Amino acid sequence: MQIDLRTVSIKPLRHTFDNIARRIGADKPASRYQEGTLDMQQTANFHYRPTWDPDHLIYDTARTAIKMADWYAFKDPRQFYYGAYTLARAKQQDTAEANFDFVENRGLAATLPDEVRDTVLQMLIPLRHVAWGSNMNNAGICAYGYGTAFTQPCIYQSMDQLGIAQYITRVGLLLGDVDVLDSAKKAWMEDDAWQGLRRYVEDCMVIKDPVELFVAQNVALDGLLYPLVYETIIDDVLSSKGGTPVAMLTQFMTDWYTEVKKWIDATMKTAAAESDENKAILGKWVVAWRDRAAAALLPVGRIALGERTDELTAEVVQQFNARMAKAGVPV
Repeated sequence: MQIDLRTVSIKPLRHTFDNIARRIGADKPASRYQEGTLDMQQTANFHYRPTWDPDHLIYDTARTAIKMADWYAFKDPRQFYYGAYTLARAKQQDTAEANFDFVENRGLAATLPDEVRDTVLQMLIPLRHVAWGSNMNNAGICAYGYGTAFTQPCIYQSMDQLGIAQYITRVGLLLGDVDVLDSAKKAWMEDDAWQGLRRYVEDCMVIKDPVELFVAQNVALDGLLYPLVYETIIDDVLSSKGGTPVAMLTQFMTDWYTEVKKWIDATMKTAAAESDENKAILGKWVVAWRDRAAAALLPVGRIALGERTDELTAEVVQQFNARMAKAGVPV
């Protein structure tokens, strides 16, 4: 018996869901990111207004001073939906675990000069409380923001910051013991060097406007903290003094921020391009929170940089201003 095989092309009746087709066209296949992001925000059939905030709907664009004709104009350049996000972070976690194993198995922590070790314990370990504050703040943005394109990356950011807090904790345990964590907490609560940053983080926790909170936390604070602490102090200054093992242990933070600032800049650029009013409001917020963040980070930077703190912090602020100008935000 002879069997003839032939290829039959079956044309799909539809490429994607109707709500996606209305945005990108019925004949265009949608990506997983588009299907998991566009028009996912609930807009109708709310049972009641929140009793704790009767002036707003539970999901309400009026919670922020920023106005958008379409809250799905925001796009994440990383194209993160849940699946893509977890796969990307799993690969990065594998790298981080390999770095921790390399440093621990070869006893590299013991090779750190005492000056470098003391600096890391004094400057880095209390930052786990800053990362935890960012975890809370980004969860707040996700809770009160509007539109999945804006809020979805914030919950990823929230979980990333929780992971960063855990990595910092592991660094402390590797370089010391549980007493190191207790000392860092006491410093965070009582030492003068940390009170400006602590106040900044706690003030962010009560910001009601979700976009302003995005600016204060993700744009201004992280925009100065990560370049100053991880790129300048750890990767450059401490590594030149024999602190390369610490740079390995914090590689996740450096790589992570290089990635997330693409999303942050894209978000700011989209919001600023929407209207002159948005641009003016964003510029006002960025300047106010940038100045507060820079002032709060100065005493923290002095722990490691000494007399060079003002110079290197000014360079980081200048780089930040260039980023914002490129995104269309006047600073």
